Amino acid sequence: MKKIKSKSILLRKYKSIVLTAFFLLTCIPAMHAVGERGEVTSTPPPVFTNFVYQGDDKVYNENLLKPDEFYNPILQGCYPDPSITRKGDDYYLVCSSFAMVPGVPIFHSKDLVNWTQIGHVLNRTSQLKVETAGISMGIYAPAIKYNKYNDTFYMITTQFAGGFGNIVVKTKDPHKGWGDPIKLKFDGIDPSLFFDDNGKAYVVHNDAPNRGEELYNGHRVIKIWEYDLENDQIIQGSDQIVVNGGVDITKKPIWIEAPHIYKKDGKYYLMCAEGGTGGWHSEVIFISDSPKGPYIPAPSNPILTQRYFPQNRADKVDWAGHADLVEGPDGKYYGLFLAIRPNEKNRVNTGRETFILPVDWSGTFPVFENGLIPMEPKLKMPQGVSNQTGKNGFFPNGNFTFTDNFSSEKLDDRWIGVRSWREDFTKITKKGLQINPFSVNIKEVKPISTLFYRQQHKNFTATVTLDYLPKSENDLAGITCYQSESFNYVYGLTKKGNDYYLVLEKTQKGKSTIIASEKIDIRKPVSLQVSAQEDEYRFNYSMDNTNFNNLGGTVSGDILSTNVAGGFTGALIGLYATSGNDIRL
Repeated sequence: MKKIKSKSILLRKYKSIVLTAFFLLTCIPAMHAVGERGEVTSTPPPVFTNFVYQGDDKVYNENLLKPDEFYNPILQGCYPDPSITRKGDDYYLVCSSFAMVPGVPIFHSKDLVNWTQIGHVLNRTSQLKVETAGISMGIYAPAIKYNKYNDTFYMITTQFAGGFGNIVVKTKDPHKGWGDPIKLKFDGIDPSLFFDDNGKAYVVHNDAPNRGEELYNGHRVIKIWEYDLENDQIIQGSDQIVVNGGVDITKKPIWIEAPHIYKKDGKYYLMCAEGGTGGWHSEVIFISDSPKGPYIPAPSNPILTQRYFPQNRADKVDWAGHADLVEGPDGKYYGLFLAIRPNEKNRVNTGRETFILPVDWSGTFPVFENGLIPMEPKLKMPQGVSNQTGKNGFFPNGNFTFTDNFSSEKLDDRWIGVRSWREDFTKITKKGLQINPFSVNIKEVKPISTLFYRQQHKNFTATVTLDYLPKSENDLAGITCYQSESFNYVYGLTKKGNDYYLVLEKTQKGKSTIIASEKIDIRKPVSLQVSAQEDEYRFNYSMDNTNFNNLGGTVSGDILSTNVAGGFTGALIGLYATSGNDIRL
């Protein structure tokens, strides 16, 4: 009888535990989802919906397209260091990505005008390790090349992170992903492959001069190696310097870099950037009878630059260089390159963008058509091509609107992380985009729980609806305008005591200042908005997504500029969440 009683007591205890567990699994999550609107003790992650980015630049309003025209740049916003290759009628274009994740955006086109982003080359953790990299570290100057002799695509780059250095990845089909990185045994940056007609391969890259031979600050050399295609490695001892300093070392040229080799009419051409990636940037060309030189500079260098013109010119394009050449569908050559479009105060918030120009290669040396005069915002399309940018899945161009309701199972490729993979902190739910906050904030050089979209216009508005109830002052979610971990604006919703506040904070050179804060009633989701007119930024909010109130007045966009903050990236607009908020009201 005693045993039966003990068993009965145990059974009652078991039932009690089961009922308690059932209550915890059902009732508590329901209360949890209600938030403080229903007296809660914890908070669900923030949910973002209805993201709308609208560009409204004067240059596009005043230069409307004719049926046979398209806009330059072809990739607006931070898409620098373009490289291009061709297989048959297919063109593939890649750009630098630094500490952005995934790495190396890749685009496809049939005509050099209409481009589709097909993903990223480095799209998994085994290929990209930038978790501790500053925003302007990571992936530099990728070069994509197709080798017709083994029907293989190669992407070679320098990864300043994760112990990689110079690496190469390969694929038979860029639409189906790329292999893991192969570490290459040489120093320097900006490597590029060249495949000769006889099947031999070479790597050419920027490097320091031989030890003890550096003549001045910015003195660099171009070095070439033979490359073993069977083992995917340079051939030790085959290296030699083919350019010392630049076109004319007596003039102390700086930063000869971004080399590419081409072969035409039995001659070898080495094209490089020279002058650094700022105001003295240019493109120069050399010729040789052999891939390993000696290379003789063209008598008319540079073949592309914007450095000689008045600073106050209309629709200014500057810093042009870092180019790559390809034969177009019309049999004519084209050159892709980076350049900037500074705002009225000469600031570079959209970063270095990808431009294109036709190239006249009817003589011995290629010359960028209209690349030595102030560049225009429009170009004539190759013969037989129609402009479909912004339609049928093609990348938009000019003034456009990008809308994302986060209803697709897969995030648009234009959304990126910084040092963190999107899958680690985002989730598409029935309510919208859920961001699961990390316990770090955007001022830290660590993976951050922020989903970024590139600023692509001087004049724009970006609006998003936020459903969020922060639990404490450590919680914050909202919008960030981000140039780097040391230069940014944070505009978000947090908590102090029992009240909820919108706060706007500016971080410059790593020092943070609260510009404004305001207590708000958040019984309903709030719409957050950032708008920019050239260098003037305003942060607004609305409780009905129609009538917007400003917080903090007009603030300067100077800290979002590459030539103020330094580095190599353009400004990013982020959907930001953190449980490590350091803003204290």
